Amino acid sequence: MSIVLNHTIISATDKQSAATFFAELTGLVVSAPYGPFVPVRINDDLTFDFDDRGRVEPGHYAFLVDDDTFDAVLGRLAKWPAVEYGSGPEHGWDRQINHLAGGRGVYVCDPDGHSYELFTAVP
Repeated sequence: MSIVLNHTIISATDKQSAATFFAELTGLVVSAPYGPFVPVRINDDLTFDFDDRGRVEPGHYAFLVDDDTFDAVLGRLAKWPAVEYGSGPEHGWDRQINHLAGGRGVYVCDPDGHSYELFTAVP
C-alpha cells in the first residue's frame, strides 16, 4: 500500500467558523462534528479536522484543482472583499492571481492566518 494522507488537524480560534470558511471557499461541505473536531472532507482520501482546543499555528495548505473549481473560488473571492488573497508570498495580498507552470494560482488568507494555495498546474 502506498502512503496516503488521510486527515490533518487545522488549529482554529473557532472550529465551526474556520471549517465553514474553508468549505465555502472551496465549494465543499462541513460534516457533522466528530469528537472534538469539525471535519471537512476534501476528497475520498483526505479530511481537514478543524479544532479550537489549542493555540493557533498558521499553516500553508496547497491544492491542485481543475479550472472549474479555480473559477468558482475566484467568483467567491470577488464577493468577499474582506478576505485577503493574492498571487504569491512575494507580492503580498495583491488580489491578483499568478500564472506559474502555465496554469493559474492564488493564495488565500483565512481569518486565523492559514494560507490556502489553489493552483491549476504543477511545474
